[in-house]
Amino acid sequence: MKRLDDIKLHIGESEQKLLKIAENALKKPVKYFKILKKSLDARDKNNIFYVYSIAFSECAPPPAPPPEKLSSPPSVAVIGSGPAGLFCALRLVDHGFRPVIIERGERVEERESALSEFFSGGELDENSNVQFGEGGAGTYSDGKLNTQTRDGLNAEVLAAFVKFGAPPETQYLNKPHVGSDNLKTVLRNIRRYIEERGGKYLFNTAFVSFTQKDGRLDSLILRNVRTGEETDFKTQYAVLAPGHSARDTFAALERAGVAMTAREFAIGLRIEHLNSAVSYAQYGKSYRLLPAADYKLVSHAHSRTVFTFCMCPGGVVIPAASERGGVVTNGMSNYARNGDNSNSALMVQMKSCDFGADDLFAGMRFQQSVERRAYSASRSYRAPVQLLGDFLKDRVSSAFGEVKPTYCAGTVFAPLGEILPPIAAEALKCALPDMDRRLKGFASPQAVLSGVETRFTSPVRVLRDERGESVSVKGLYPCGEGSGYSGGITSSAADGLKIAENIYSECKNH
Repeated sequence: MKRLDDIKLHIGESEQKLLKIAENALKKPVKYFKILKKSLDARDKNNIFYVYSIAFSECAPPPAPPPEKLSSPPSVAVIGSGPAGLFCALRLVDHGFRPVIIERGERVEERESALSEFFSGGELDENSNVQFGEGGAGTYSDGKLNTQTRDGLNAEVLAAFVKFGAPPETQYLNKPHVGSDNLKTVLRNIRRYIEERGGKYLFNTAFVSFTQKDGRLDSLILRNVRTGEETDFKTQYAVLAPGHSARDTFAALERAGVAMTAREFAIGLRIEHLNSAVSYAQYGKSYRLLPAADYKLVSHAHSRTVFTFCMCPGGVVIPAASERGGVVTNGMSNYARNGDNSNSALMVQMKSCDFGADDLFAGMRFQQSVERRAYSASRSYRAPVQLLGDFLKDRVSSAFGEVKPTYCAGTVFAPLGEILPPIAAEALKCALPDMDRRLKGFASPQAVLSGVETRFTSPVRVLRDERGESVSVKGLYPCGEGSGYSGGITSSAADGLKIAENIYSECKNH
């Protein structure tokens, strides 16, 4: 197998040229060819090009051997069907297990219907919403799969997404994204794969608590969220992957004596610009020939770090509340990323001194208080909004400019500086002009700010040992973003794979 790196193709050049380069290097016909990486170099706006790495050979490599399977695997429950839970279940079925996936929300088809009603001003379903339901919070996002972790399992995660319906370039783009539209297809295909191999989904089923026997997990207490009926599910292995917004689950774990620790987190707003303005700022006059541009900005102009997160080119801002009486925003975009606006979270790092370290859930209550102030400002799930120029001058906006908000549940003009904690508002006012120096137009007075973004990460971590097992309960495996061990789709999925392998190893050796 040969590999070539740093191959440059200018805008408009066909990728067929890569195959010719491979054939010239091999000096014979290529039987196996693969793009390993593709990134865009736009540092010089007058000379923008793609950079590739490729692998090729005169014969195809042998297929990877199938995973080993247990002949008589024990029952395993997976609590939560977000990336961590689903990828854990995928690896478990490949090892011969028949996992039962416990999901408080609905399958993606019914979830889509419930959300459409909520987005149009209907009632919030506290169990099936942007945070809860098949696929977790990642279902309604941009489906970004880039990650800052260098976990060796990341490549397996990307390959699995492609296997179940993501576009092929997902495996090699420097900043891969699936899009919310494609994610729904991927989820249905994963569900079919798991069920065909003996796995089972329990939708509309919430984890309530658990029982122990001789210091080991013995059963889970589950509740049907529609009927209220509780059942006892016998299992000695459970993967805890509830997502970062499962506040009632964290409270149940604390009552049961599961060791947890508080975590610091970030809160902020969503910022919207014209898609075309962001692309022009990043690419110059060639922007129409290129995909919608993204950005990633960090400012240290204030003592509190401010950063952009979950940037959605050509996307929309959506209602992401999971509790009545609170407003939460998030960003979403489809694969084409062709909407009029681009948005991202604009986050401020919070510290324990901001919300107090009096108990485990002080941070969680702090998040809730900000969400409730946002709800009070609009007296509904409409988002409080403010033009950036007015935010900097502490005045309430009265009309939108060239940027129109995309938040589908409606908006209301409100002073966001009075909704956010004072330290957060102060930090944003310092950071916005600073960020504008790196991305021209970022601090445009007509950019729209929407509040509030509070679900950046879980405010607690469920403590686990080096094998991924809870330090309090044998057989309980905290996993993914909700348990405090990842951030984003790819790292959560990789954590799920690790936990599955740990469970397989333990069962194989006993």
